[in-house]
Parts: sequence; C-alpha cells; structure tokens
Amino acid sequence: MDDRLSASASPYLRAHADNPVAWYPWGDAAFSEARRRDVPVFVSIGYSTCHWCHVMARESFSDAATAADLADGFVSIKVDREEHPDVDAAYMAAASAFTQNLGWPLSVFVTPDGKPFYAGTYFPLEPRQGMPAFRQVLAAVREAWSERRAQIDETATAVVDALADARAAAAHSSALPSTDDLAAAAAAIAEREDPEFGGFGTDGPKFPVATSLTFLQAMRAEAPGAAAVASRAFSAMADSPLRDRIDGGFFRYATRRDWTVPHYERMLIDNAQLLDVAVVEGAHDVARGIAAFLIDVLQQPEGAFGAAQDSESIVDGRRSEGGYYLVEDRTELVPPRVDGKAVTAWNGVAIAALSRAGSVLDEPTFVDAAARAADAVIGANTASDGRLVRASLGEIPSRAAATLADYGDLAGGLIALAVALGRPEPALQARELVRACLRSGGAPVVPGGGDAVLAAHGLGEPDVASDGDEPSGVAAVADAAVGLWMLGAGEEYRAFAVDVIERHATVALAQPFGHSSVLRVAARLARAPRQLVVVARDREDPLARASASVAADLVCSVTPEQADAWTAAGFSLFAGKALVDGCAAAYDCHDFTCRMPVTDAGALDH
Repeated sequence: MDDRLSASASPYLRAHADNPVAWYPWGDAAFSEARRRDVPVFVSIGYSTCHWCHVMARESFSDAATAADLADGFVSIKVDREEHPDVDAAYMAAASAFTQNLGWPLSVFVTPDGKPFYAGTYFPLEPRQGMPAFRQVLAAVREAWSERRAQIDETATAVVDALADARAAAAHSSALPSTDDLAAAAAAIAEREDPEFGGFGTDGPKFPVATSLTFLQAMRAEAPGAAAVASRAFSAMADSPLRDRIDGGFFRYATRRDWTVPHYERMLIDNAQLLDVAVVEGAHDVARGIAAFLIDVLQQPEGAFGAAQDSESIVDGRRSEGGYYLVEDRTELVPPRVDGKAVTAWNGVAIAALSRAGSVLDEPTFVDAAARAADAVIGANTASDGRLVRASLGEIPSRAAATLADYGDLAGGLIALAVALGRPEPALQARELVRACLRSGGAPVVPGGGDAVLAAHGLGEPDVASDGDEPSGVAAVADAAVGLWMLGAGEEYRAFAVDVIERHATVALAQPFGHSSVLRVAARLARAPRQLVVVARDREDPLARASASVAADLVCSVTPEQADAWTAAGFSLFAGKALVDGCAAAYDCHDFTCRMPVTDAGALDH
C-alpha cells in the first residue's frame, strides 16, 4: 500500500493506494523528484464517483506493465478534483489546447516546473475506437521528451503564456450592469433552450446547469420569458429519469437529449443547487425528495455532507454502473458507496439551500440538518491558524488549501442559517469569513494565498469568474457580501460586492451562460432590496408563519431578545424592531426604509 495516499483525506486517493503505480499526492515533493530525475510529470485528475476514472483505474493503473512504464519515465501525481478544484481548473484550461473532449479522468503531462505540454482524458489499456492505448501514449511522450525536448518546452511555455493572457483579459473594471443589461443576458441564455425537451443544447450530454437556472429565476420580473425557460427545464428534468423518485435527488447528467439514460452518480453540489431551484419553482414534493437525499444519504455521522454517491454498485454479484437505481425495491441491495469527504464550499451551498427550504416549507428538520453540518464543517475544516481548509474526511483535515469558493459559499450558508434560525451567531461567523477575503478596490483574496504549487508554476484559472458545476469563487464571496449588507452589516459590504462584479461584468455580459452566478449577484445589486423582519414571542405566531411565503429578498423572524442581539452584533436592519403593544409585528422594508409595522397577518403584502 502506498503510504503517500493511504492517509489522505480523499477517498479517491485512498482507493488508489493499492495501485502498483508509485503515486504522489499533489504537492512540491513530486515536482522536486521530477526535477532531480529530469523526467516529465504525469498528472491524473479524477474523483471518487467518476465512472471512467474507475475504468481507467481497473484497466491501466492496476496493470503492472503500465505501472513499470510510469515508474521508468515519469513521476506520477494523483489529484482529487474535488479536493483541488483550482488545480483541476488550471489543467483543464490547459488541456483545451490539446483536445476538445474534456472531462474526467483528465490526463495531463507537464514539465518538472509544472507547465503542461500534452493532455487527454480516458485512455484504454488496449487501442480502441480510434483511441491509442495508454502505454502507447506514454511511449510517445517519452520519445518526444528525449528527442524533441526544445519543442516540448516551446509548447509548454506557449500554453502557460496563453493562460496568463486569458487571465489578464478576463478582468477589467466596467459599470455595474443595469436591469436592461441583465435582461438581455438572460434572453441570450434562453436562446440556447432545447425547444423540444427543455434545458440547454441539443447535442451531446444534457446537464442541469443549475447556475443558469437560478439566474433566470432571479430575472422573473425583468425577463419573464427567460425565466419560463428555467421553469420548463426544471419541469422536464423532474419528470425524467434524471430524478431518482425512490431515494430523491438528481443524477449528474443525462447522456441523451431527452433527459434519458442518466450518468448515475449523485453529487452534493448539484442537488444542493437544485433544491433552491425546486423551492423557487414551487415544486415542493421534488424539493422534499432532494432534501431527503441530502440528509438520509449524504449526511455523515459527524454532521457534514459527503461529496457524492457513486454510480457503481454490486447487483447480482456483478459490478453495475447504475443498476442499483433501476431496481424498484432496493431494500435487499447494498447501495452505492458514498464519498464522505466534506468539501467546505459544497457544504456551504447545502447549508444555505436546506436553511431556505426549511423556512419556506416549514420543515424544521431541514434547518436542524443545516445547523449540524455548519457545526461539523467549522469544526473539522478550520486549521489551527483559523483559516479554512478545502475538505476533511471524518476528523482528518485535507492538506489542500481552501479556495475563494470555500470562504464565499460557507459564508453564504451561514448567513442563510442565521436568517432561518433568527440568531446572529452564524452571521457573525460569515462576516469574519468575508472580511478575510476583502481587498479594497480589487479582486477578493484567498486567505493564505491559495495553492502554493500552482502559484510557483505560474498557473491559474484563465477566468476565475466563470462557473463550472458550481458558482465561481468570486461570485460566491460577492453574494455573501450582499447578504451581509442586506442584514445591515454596513455599506462596505455592498461596495465590495460592486467592485467584484464590475471587474467581471464585461465578460459576464458577453458570455452569460458561463457567468450566470456573477450575473445573479449583479441582479441583487441592481435592485433595491425588500427586507421583511417579523418580531414575535413565538416562531409559531401566525404572523411569523405567514411571513415565510412573502416574496422578499430577505425574510427573518426573531424574538424581541434576538432582535436586540442582532442589533448589538452590528446588524442595523434589526435596530428599533420590537413588539407593538405586546403583539407580533412585521416590518416591511425597502432598501432599509421601513413602512409602519403591521400586526395582522392578513395585512402582509405578499
């Protein structure tokens, strides 16, 4: 067993510890060894519920001859993309120079100083359907390294320079988008709708693209036609095999245009975002199913949510991709394995979604689950110096540095939890996380500087504001800052969010489909917010219960004591909010200017 992987906080790396390949985890040690030997580095990136990663592991990485080829001519690094999303993003961007068929496993060959010079995805053990065998690829790379080194160095330098140029071009200041700008961006996304089956695109696999759905939903007032595209897409997905009607939750993607033949892994980040979409769409049964999947399947004994559930399981004594999910009665089957790794950002998104769903659907168990997850993540994913780490497995913290998304998404989750509970303590924790990322007049910073190895190699994402399968880190931090501002934390948070969005607005408006999260934050900033605060002695008060269905940017029910605590903590929205003549009172505020309070639930403006 490879001791370098066996103690990892990544189940994906642990699963490769028994390979004959002499894997290194991501870090400078592997590159130092490659410099010492003057050999290229093979970087294999995947994740624990990836089907084709499993296939390549069984075929090539378990093969002694392949392992010998790797040992002779390379230093090999195994990377969990969920643990190191910045590494994955940087090398994925580089891989686009060599292949258009991007995905996982991602196979990248780099120089000892980290510069990519060739990349692909899955390679079979034997040549198949026009694909070379993996050992043939290794042989070709070794030959090029020995005989055409200057050409390799030239290619690697050109790739890194191109990525740097793309980063420089991606961010420059412009004006905050207007609602007209945002409506046009929403319309541009809507034009990508599949008119027959809903969703986006008519070729290749079909993904939910939750980031775009949430932006379109946010534009209902300004672009109702575009918002209807989101409604049709969600309805089509919910009525299709993409949704598991037994255990709840959605699968990763459909391999066909009509949402059939899913890729059967179920991811935390997908389902957390789709829970928000379902609640906004009023699809309450679907929302409850997603929440049940998150809590019953992914939530770990410690309280945090695991990253995903695998697509593969054993059915009738044989390994099956998706077979478990095709059986109506699953009680006698062992369910697919869950990757219990607690990713900070993804838990933050889940905490937020469950907190909001619990409030709207009157399901306090959802909020309780969110609170348990928040306590677990803060406890396990905070280093001794107070900084976040990317992930943990049980009590084992990852060595991977936290990303901007970890800070922003966890802060957003804590804000939503504070609102759902009516207590300021989680919001105070969120405020500290956002403050750690603040930089006046510029891009938000990752506390500690992010991944040191990538920085040393001059690598990074070409567009840090673009979405992948989750909101970008810059959007997440800006969104959390807007949430703090709406609670009355101060104008500095709105100013920070405006700075962030203005830096990326030009590219986001030009490429809205890939920047939906930035545009959704821009929509929050473009309108005066509506904030509803209800002060009641009991959260079961009719006025407090009625407030949950009000269409406001922020709805928070508090006791008089909690209102005082919020005010004392520096959240001015709650200042002066109290019972009226001993009765519960609702304060309906627009951009912090409040109407006279009402004490009758029937008088609430929904």
